[in-house]
Parts: sequence; structure tokens; C-alpha cells
Amino acid sequence: MECEWKPDEQGLQQILQLLKESQSPDTSTQRSVQQRLEQLNQFPDFNNYLIFVLTKLKSEDEPTRSLSGLILKNNVKAHYQNFPNGVSDFIKSECLQNIGDSSPLIRATVGILITTIASKGELQNWPELLPKLCLLLDSEDYNTCEGSFGALQKICEDSAEILDSDMLDRPLNVMIPKFLQFFKHNSPKIRSHAIACVNQFIISRTQALMLHIDAFIENLFALATDEEPEVRKNVCRALVMLLEVRLDRLLPHMHNIIEYMLLRTQDQDENVALEACEFWLTLAEQPVCKEVLCGHLSQLTPVLVNGMKYSEIDIILLKGDIEEDEAIPDNEQDIRPRFHRSRTVAQQHEGDGIEEDEDDDDELDDDDTISDWNLRKCSAAALDVLANVFRDDLLLHILPLLKELLFHPEWVVKESGILVLGAIAEGCMQGMIPYLPELIPHLVLCLSDKKALVRSITCWTLSRYAHWVVSQPPDVYLKPLMTELLKRILDSNKRVQEAACSAFATLEEEACTELVPYLAFILDTLVFAFSKYQHKNLLILYDAIGTLADSVGHHLNKPEYIQMLMPPLIQKWNQLKDEDKDLFPLLECLSSVATALQSGFLPYCEPVYQRCVNLVQKTLAQAMLYQSQPDQYEAPDKDFMIVALDLLSGLAEGLGGTIEQLVARSNILTLMYQCMQDKMPEVRQSSFALLGDLTKACFQHVKPCIADFMPILGTNLNPELISVCNNATWAIGEIAVQMGPEMQPYIAMVLHQLVEIINRPNTPKTLLENTAITIGRLGYVCPQEVAPMLQQFIRPWCSSLRNIRDNEEKDSAFRGICTMISVNPGGVVQDFIFFCDAVASWVNPKEDLRDMFYKILHGFKNQVGEDNWRRFSDQFPLPLKERLATFYGV
Repeated sequence: MECEWKPDEQGLQQILQLLKESQSPDTSTQRSVQQRLEQLNQFPDFNNYLIFVLTKLKSEDEPTRSLSGLILKNNVKAHYQNFPNGVSDFIKSECLQNIGDSSPLIRATVGILITTIASKGELQNWPELLPKLCLLLDSEDYNTCEGSFGALQKICEDSAEILDSDMLDRPLNVMIPKFLQFFKHNSPKIRSHAIACVNQFIISRTQALMLHIDAFIENLFALATDEEPEVRKNVCRALVMLLEVRLDRLLPHMHNIIEYMLLRTQDQDENVALEACEFWLTLAEQPVCKEVLCGHLSQLTPVLVNGMKYSEIDIILLKGDIEEDEAIPDNEQDIRPRFHRSRTVAQQHEGDGIEEDEDDDDELDDDDTISDWNLRKCSAAALDVLANVFRDDLLLHILPLLKELLFHPEWVVKESGILVLGAIAEGCMQGMIPYLPELIPHLVLCLSDKKALVRSITCWTLSRYAHWVVSQPPDVYLKPLMTELLKRILDSNKRVQEAACSAFATLEEEACTELVPYLAFILDTLVFAFSKYQHKNLLILYDAIGTLADSVGHHLNKPEYIQMLMPPLIQKWNQLKDEDKDLFPLLECLSSVATALQSGFLPYCEPVYQRCVNLVQKTLAQAMLYQSQPDQYEAPDKDFMIVALDLLSGLAEGLGGTIEQLVARSNILTLMYQCMQDKMPEVRQSSFALLGDLTKACFQHVKPCIADFMPILGTNLNPELISVCNNATWAIGEIAVQMGPEMQPYIAMVLHQLVEIINRPNTPKTLLENTAITIGRLGYVCPQEVAPMLQQFIRPWCSSLRNIRDNEEKDSAFRGICTMISVNPGGVVQDFIFFCDAVASWVNPKEDLRDMFYKILHGFKNQVGEDNWRRFSDQFPLPLKERLATFYGV
């Protein structure tokens, strides 16, 4: 037996001194402490001193001892693999001996330390840990039981996967039944630990728990009205998860569970109420929601509505009593990282603008800096999803409440009513329409309420009804709403500015060119906001300007508008350094502006183009350095490159052929060759979009690289990465149009993948449409190569293109299909009805394309003879029959 390790007195004093200093608020002291700690890590037994202070040095105060343990935890995280065996054994045995320390703080610290060692892959190398902790649960001493349970709970949270694997001989078969015994323990803290431990294994449907699922549920019900909030919270959390994974087991008790959750959603303890409120969110996703909940709607609705009021603590945290804060600079920590949405090329559809992906920009994030998720948000989200389940049936219960709320004298109540109105907008839209002519003007009045929090929520709620507002005569609702929203963009309160800017962006998306008459007025406001806004809202302002450009398009290209808009944007552009993340939203905004202004952007394009190429080059260079010497260099932030590529796409699309000289004078194609092979999908996605745009704008510069680019495009036709695949597909089609018959050597690299994608179930609409267009274009330029496969794709091809608008892309694709049919008429025979339907989807095809359709339709009719044609065309739906008769005389 080796003799026990003993600290050296002088060394111990030094370390205690350090621990004292590290509690000093002074940053320079902190920094020197950090350096000395790093130096001490060179000594093998430094960590022995730290555990000694934590577990043995009872003369020291608890915060110092706990701190010693936390520093040790960080060392374990960073250097555990370098600890000598003697040291790690000493730490492990000290931990297990002191898990029952009489101080809760020390117990918790030891628990964290144990978990950290366990999560370093040490559960396998510390075989006695779990058996020992489970044994200690049975200790007569409360501290030992609580400390062990605390450690087990953390291990279950951190290492749930390993615990349920064969690596450890399935300890859960013993642990879970053991935990269940403690649900009835007389200490609330221990009951709470026991449920929390078991809860870790619900979502993964762990076998050991599923065997005991009925006992688990029974025990939960027994604790339903526990006096300890933490226990009630864990019971609610368990029921919410069980709803997702074992609905079958809850269904027999559903009535009682719903009654229980109604009570808990009104629990005095907000944490319990929040957990319970999640139940409604989860239930709404289950198909049984409607039948099990319809009888309870009249009770549930007022509970959720009541939960949507700001609590007193919310108002304090939100500084709800400070009305004017526009001059106070932002706290940089409050600015959330933004996510750049890379370019995806999409088709326009009948009867709308650009088909947007389901955009969740209008989620309930009206007060996003507070402890992000709270009862108010959860209640509002629950009401939103339930409105989508029950639609107008929910209004029966909501409308009587709304009347009272919206006109309430107390601002907090009125504010919650406006939030309710916004939350139900999507689900109950139809039923709300009769009330909107009265409600919208009332809300527009609320935009000038004296409370900032009322003004900001009103912005959001109005944006949820923007679609309806835009469908009405503009003078009645759109104009007054826009006028007031623009005033709110210049509000003296930052939260209102933010809400108004976001709401205005939504309004722009809905109104599109309806805004053209008011452009001067809108730009005036947005440009004035530039000089007024603090950092965080500037970023949202860029978005509102970009969305405006997307919405009104070329109408923005007037000298007086350009004169207003461009100087402040370029001024910001010049202020920002290449490393500044604020470039992202600004580059996105400029990309939209360049696309809208087209030739109007010419005076600005050279410096913008140059900088984008530089950003791409810098990022690639940094990535190379990092790859060769990861310990010397930092990994670059590739978003800089992605946003720059997207802005270059915007320039190419907006300026068309005039970008040619810029491309000629730069190495952008060499850079793109690297970007197209980047590991990060978003980088590839953006570089393929740029490839397509440059192919359209100045193919003479792209053509020499085609032999290098095509194999890369072929390997990126992987539908698992939808957007990468979509943009690569689109670029191939654009290249085909430019290459003509010279495309022939490359067909084999891409055709099979494209045919596979178009036949794949559950493929998103945008990808199907682009795939169909590209197959059509390949068939147009190389019919001999593509036509033999007609039969394999004609049916999904026709189905996916019948819904898109007449445009150039659709035109070239249909010319391709007609050319292929003339080469291989047999390939279309079985699916001819689909072809007829697709032809009929054209509103006005060009003359020569119409002739192609005519020849094919009549050719088919003559081939089969009158009688067969009549039998065949009798299967057509009436509108199809009429259209073909009117336009093509068949």
C-alpha cells in the first residue's frame, strides 16, 4: 500500500493565495491568476493540491474550496489524458469519499467533478463508480444519499447514450428500478433527483425504462400534487416527454392528465407552470389532439390567455418603465448572432411572387432578450399551434375574452390581448375576417399608445394580418397602417424601432409593388433611421431595406431614390473592416439592392465587386493556413465568403453583361473552383448559384473552365443536401443553354443522377422544378443523348412543371421535351395524358413553341386514329379538354 500523498505547506499557501486572488473583481489580477494557473499545470501534483483543498482542508471557507474544485474540473476537461495514474486515482478516491460532505456546495462541486471525469470516456475506466454511487443511495446519511443522487443525475444528463450501450454491460437494468424506488422517499430533494434521473431516458425510449413504463407512470401520478415545486416540475416534464414517445400508455388516463396539466399551468411556481405549458405545445403536434382536447377548450383558453400577460419581473427586466432609450448604446452581448440564409434558386409560380420557403420570421420573438423562454412565450406559442389545430372553433372561446382585453384600462392586460390577437392570426384567419375592418383601425391607434411595450407588440400583431391588409383597397388600411408603422420605425424606444422594422419587412413582402407609390416617403424614413439607430437595430434596418428592394424590384431604379439610398449604405460599407460581422447583413442588403437597381448600381459596383473577391480570397487563404497548421492558426469564419459569393451573384444578376470587365480583371473563377470543393455545404451552395449567374452574364469567361467544373457539379447532385443539389442542378441547366451541342461530353456525368432525383419520393418542389428544367435543357441541346431515357422521367417531369409560370426557363425546358419526343415518340406514349396536361398549363407560349405542341398533339391523334383518340381524351378533366380544343384544335 503506497503511503498517502501529503501537500507541502509552502505550496499549499501559494495555491490558497492564488484562489483568494482569483475572487478579486479586478480584471488584471484575474489575468495574472489565469497565467499562473496555466504555469502550475506543468507540475504533476498540482491537481492533488486542488482536490486536497476541496475535500480535506475543512479550515478554509466553502467558496474557496469549491473554487479549487472547479479549477480542477477545468483541468480535467483540458488535460485529463496527461494526469499521472497516481494523481487520477487519488482524485477519484477523494471524490467518492466526499460525495456526502455536509455542505451542499461542496457536495455539488464533487458531483460536477465526478461527472466531468466520467464524461471524459472514463465510465469504462472507472468501473466501480456507478455501483458505488448506487450503493451510497441506500445510506442512512441524508447528505451521502443526496450527494450521490446529485452526481448520478449529472451523469445521466451527460452520458445517457453510453449508459444504455453494451460498452458498460447495461447498468440501467439495475439503475432504473433503483431510481423508481426513490420516488416515494421522504425528502423532496431526493424525490426530485430520482425523477430527473429517469427523465433522461424517456425520449430515447431506453429499453430498461420501457420495461417499467407502467410503474413509472403510476409513480408519477402518485407525485402529481407533491408540495415541492421541483418535484412537480419534473413530473410535468416527464408527462410532456411521454406524450411524444408513449402516447399509447397515457391515452387511458388522458382526461385526468389534461385536468392535471390545466391546474399545473396555473401553478404558483412559474417554472412548474412553464413545464406544464409545454404539454399543450406537444399535444398540438399529436393527431389525437383534436379529439382529446375539444372538451377542454373552454377551460384551457382562458388559462393560456392569462399566461400571456407580462409578469412583474418581465417588466423590470425589460425596463418596461423606460420609454426613451434610443440614445443609449447597445450592450454588445445582447446582439444575437445572425444566420445568413444562402441563395437558393427558385421558380415563380402562378398567381404569386417568388415562392418563398415556409418562412418562420414572424415567430413570437417580441421580447427576445429576456430569459428567452418563459410562460408568456410558451402560452402564446401554444395558443398559436392550437389555433392551427382547431381553426375557427377556437374563436368561440377566444372572442368573448378578447373584447374585454383589447379595451382594458390596464396596459399589461391590453398588451396581452394584442398578443393573443397576433397568436391566433394564422390559425383563425378565416373566422377573424369579419372583425378585421373594425380591429385593424383599432390596432393602428394602439401604435401610438403611450406604453412602449404596447406599441411594440402592436407592430408584431399587425404584421400577422398584413396579408389581409394588402388584399383590401390600399387607401382604407394599407396607407394608414404604413404611415403609422413608418413613424414607429423612428420611435424613441429601441424595442419599438426593432418591432416596427421587422413588421415593416413583413408588410413589404406582402405588399410588393403596392408600395411603389409611397417609395419616396418610405425611403425618407429608412434613411433617416440610419442616423438614429444604435447597433442592434441597424442590423434589422438593413434587412428592411433589402426586403424593400426585393419587393419593388426595378421600380427602385430612379435617380432620386438611388441618391437617397446609396450614400448611407456606402458610408457604412466604407466604415466596416473586413473582419466585422456587420458586413453580413450589409452585404445581403446590397445584394438585394444591386439586383433591384440593375444598371443603377453601376457607379458602385467596382469597389463592391473588388471587396467581395478579396473576402473570398482572404477566407480561402486563412482556411489553407488552418488546415496545414491547426495549432498555429484559427479556423476562418466562412460566412464572410458565403455572403460575398451571394453578393457577387446579386451583382451578376443585376448588372448582367456589364460585369464582364470586372470578371476579366479578377481571379474569381480560380477562387470559385476552390469554393465548389469546400467541405462546407453552404459554401458550395453559394458558389453554384454564382456559377449559374456568371454563366448567364458572361459565359466567355466561364467556358474555359467547364471541363473542370462539370465533374464537380456531377458529384454535388446529392438530394440529401437539398440546396446544394438545387443550385448545382440549376447551374448545369444554364451551362447547357450556353454550350449548346458542345454539352455532349458532359451529359453522362449528370443525367442519371437527375433522373433519379426527379423520381425520388418526398423531394421538395423547388428541387423537382429545377431538375425538370435542367433535364429539358439538356435534352434541347443534346436530344440524341437524353431522349432514350424519356420514359423514365416524362411523368414526374410533366407534373412538376405544370404549376410554374411561363418564363424563359420553362420555355427552353419545353422545347427540349418536344425535341426529345420527336427523336423518341415511343417514350411518351404511356404517359401522354401528363404531357397534354403540361402543355395546357401554358398561358401564352411563343408562336414556334405552340407549333411544336400542335404538331405533337396532332401527330399523336393521327397515329392512334379518331376513335382511340376520343376514348383517350374522354379521360381528360373538362377544363383540360376545353383548353386543348380551344388552343390546339384537338
